[in-house]
Amino acid sequence: MFKVQELREIIKLVDNSSIDEFVYENDGAKLKLKKNNGVISEVVLPKEATPVVQAPPVAAAVVTEPKTVEEVKVEEKTAPANVEDSTLHKITSPMVGTFYQAPSPDAPAYVSVGDKVSEESIVCIVEAMKLFNEIEAEIKGEIVEILVKDGQLVEYGQPLFLVKPE
Repeated sequence: MFKVQELREIIKLVDNSSIDEFVYENDGAKLKLKKNNGVISEVVLPKEATPVVQAPPVAAAVVTEPKTVEEVKVEEKTAPANVEDSTLHKITSPMVGTFYQAPSPDAPAYVSVGDKVSEESIVCIVEAMKLFNEIEAEIKGEIVEILVKDGQLVEYGQPLFLVKPE
């Protein structure tokens, strides 16, 4: 089965190439990537396969009931106009997954606009194949803007927050 790092590398290679569709089969697992206008729009894994995932070194992982990923649609990102402000630090997604602002639906958000964060502050969770990865701020500062909505699919390297460094 595919590892998260392998998926990241394949997605990055396809995204940076001129091909529009990529299919890869290995040991009964099938990976199909399609892109439109330079944005990868579909990742399909087999229903019967259980993904093998290694959490990235920058995130802590909480494992829940194992389920398989059937299809993940990656939305095109639209960055707000102030993203170009060079004084602001971008906290980016270390993986493709689903963005969550809180540890559970009934819990308050980890951070809101105006909150102060330190390097170790958890700002959100990105779920990838039923692994919930806590994302740390990695910078001391103030949250200026939250760039994605709760439950939104995010891409590897996509900006999630803008932070005004202290």
